[in-house]
Amino acid sequence: MGYDSTNIFAKILRGEIPCKKVYEDEFALAFHDIHPKAPVHILLIPKGAYVSFEDFGEKASSQEIAGFFKALSKISKDIEETQKGCRILSNKGINGGQEVPHFHIHLFAGRPLGPMLSS
Repeated sequence: MGYDSTNIFAKILRGEIPCKKVYEDEFALAFHDIHPKAPVHILLIPKGAYVSFEDFGEKASSQEIAGFFKALSKISKDIEETQKGCRILSNKGINGGQEVPHFHIHLFAGRPLGPMLSS
């Protein structure tokens, strides 16, 4: 499956849809999820056109990968609620719960998050 440039994150990156921005640099954009699952629910997306974690790992340059994960680290460090703990999550494919076909990471914090998966 190729990258679909009409997905909502691609539109956000192009400025066609607004977002509540948390962080942006040359490699990544972070913004608040519009349907938060925790008091802090931030989405981090790379600026390149990658469908999934695997796609990102295979096709992104070393500089893009390092820049993306440095952005994640900075965001986590800068948000007070993450100091008590947080969870990062990336979904892949239909069975993994991926809703937008653009690689992204969820950062959750602000309350006890419970078990990793529900029964």
